[in-house]
Amino acid sequence: MQQYDYDLFIIGGGSGGVRAARFAAQYGARVAIAEGRDWGGTCVNVGCIPKKLMSYGAHFHEDFADATGFGWRLGPSSFDWRALIAAKDQEISRLNAVYRNLLDSAKVDRIEGYASVTNAHAVSVNGSSYSTAHILVASGGKPSRPALPGQELGITSDDFFHLPALPPRCVVLGGGYIAVELASILNGLGSAVTLVYRGTHLLRGMDGDLGDFLVGEMRKKGVTVLLERTIDAIAAADDGVRQVLLSDGSQISAECVLFATGRHANTADLGLEQAGVMLHDSAAVRVDQHFTTNVPSIHAIGDVIERVALTPVALAEGMVVAARLFGQGERSISYDNIPTAVFSHPNVATVGLSEEAARAQCGALRIFKSEFKALKHTLSGSTERTFMKLVVDAHSDRVLGVHMVGADAGEIVQGFAVALQCGATKAQFDATIGIHPTCAEEFVTMRTPVA
Repeated sequence: MQQYDYDLFIIGGGSGGVRAARFAAQYGARVAIAEGRDWGGTCVNVGCIPKKLMSYGAHFHEDFADATGFGWRLGPSSFDWRALIAAKDQEISRLNAVYRNLLDSAKVDRIEGYASVTNAHAVSVNGSSYSTAHILVASGGKPSRPALPGQELGITSDDFFHLPALPPRCVVLGGGYIAVELASILNGLGSAVTLVYRGTHLLRGMDGDLGDFLVGEMRKKGVTVLLERTIDAIAAADDGVRQVLLSDGSQISAECVLFATGRHANTADLGLEQAGVMLHDSAAVRVDQHFTTNVPSIHAIGDVIERVALTPVALAEGMVVAARLFGQGERSISYDNIPTAVFSHPNVATVGLSEEAARAQCGALRIFKSEFKALKHTLSGSTERTFMKLVVDAHSDRVLGVHMVGADAGEIVQGFAVALQCGATKAQFDATIGIHPTCAEEFVTMRTPVA
């Protein structure tokens, strides 16, 4: 491969691309990586990290209210949006530097600028051309905008993290994880939030009980949730207020309209089609089980291939590609039993099969459910409740799915993901001693199936 400038050229400095670059360099490959914006990609800059930091911030108003039930007497409180955004930005800048330093320490050539593929073995950045044995596309995804009159008056999830002020009123369009997370954050920080979704329940693709339960909890916290409706048009008023026309003929006034209607692969202007790379109708890159396109020297990972759009998945995919190209091919990835969390208020977490998917694949099931008030809220006065569910194969007794809505759901379900990965049975769950008093112990004390 010495005939080329590099052994591997990576387009995109997000989590997957950076991990692939570092691992390939550790295998001895000559690696370059190009990024046109901020290092760390979606997760670090406009995704997981800032979202959870702001979710923490939005929880404090509940914490202040809960404290009174435990004897605390607090004075008047206020919230400063600009202070939160400044603190968030400072942490993101620190992480940007961490990513740059990781690449520099691994002796990966960092190139600032947008890259495009010119042929199977060449990439162009800022007017300069680089030859390479392999190209890895890790350019991530971009938020989608709905095609409706006045859509230019709305913002996307990327824009949300740079709002100059907290909007007094906000309409959020969408019912997926981004929509419920941002709606929860805005509501927690003091906005009057209306969530509009065309479906019958939130979190499509997850277990149906999770979305149904979450609707009730979000409504109790003050979010107006409108299901089986969508936005038909948006108009601007002279005072900067948006007039939002819904599909049922009703109208809502708000200072902000936020579109959380999904993300799509960021493949525009990359030159992939000109290089002969096949794309899906959605513009996502087509790859085989080795993350290789129909052009043998061009590969792709992460959100740009639209398999499982999660940061840890992109990291794993990047390591698989690096090992296959420059190591012994010793790594692989399974998309089974990938745990995921939704940082709505309350949190949602899930691993394994939903009840709907399990019935389609396995047939006979045993379903265990539990709904209760957490111990904390027996004194706090909060009406928040917790929901837990197990999906079990009736024939093998294997636990197929673990699902939860409640505080720290992600922290709890991460541990149970190990159990599912090991093929744990319901009998093994039952034989496990619970930690008392915790919410997590409920997963090993449910004994009576409801279906």
